Amino acid sequence: MNKLSRIFFSFALLYGLAGIGLGLMMASHHEYTQTPTHAHTQLLGWVSFALFGLFYNSFPAAASGIMAKIHVVLAVLSSIVMLISLYIYIGGNASAEPVLAIASMVYGVSYLAFIAAMAPVIARG
Repeated sequence: MNKLSRIFFSFALLYGLAGIGLGLMMASHHEYTQTPTHAHTQLLGWVSFALFGLFYNSFPAAASGIMAKIHVVLAVLSSIVMLISLYIYIGGNASAEPVLAIASMVYGVSYLAFIAAMAPVIARG
C-alpha cells in the first residue's frame, strides 16, 4: 500500500470511529441535534476517505503526482476544520459559520485536485 492510500485509510478509520462515537452519544442522550455532523463525519470522512484510499491504492501512478499530494493535504486539513466547525455551528455558535464556509470551499478545491489526479488515469484507460 502506498503512503497516500495509508493516510486516507487511516483517516477513514478515525472518522468512522468518531462518527460511531457521535451517533452513540446522541442515542444515549436522546438528543439528535448533531445528526448533520454525524452524517458528514460518516460520509465525508469514513466513506469518501476510504474511497480515495482505494483509488490511490488501485492506481499508484496517480498517487505519485503533485495533484494527489495537494488533494491529501487539503482534504485532511479542511475536513478536520469543517467537521469541528459544523459541530460548533450546529451546537448554536453562529460565529463558526465563516470558518465552516471556508473549510467547505477548501474541501471542494481538494476534490478538484482529486479529479485532476484521476483524469490522466481515466484517459489512459
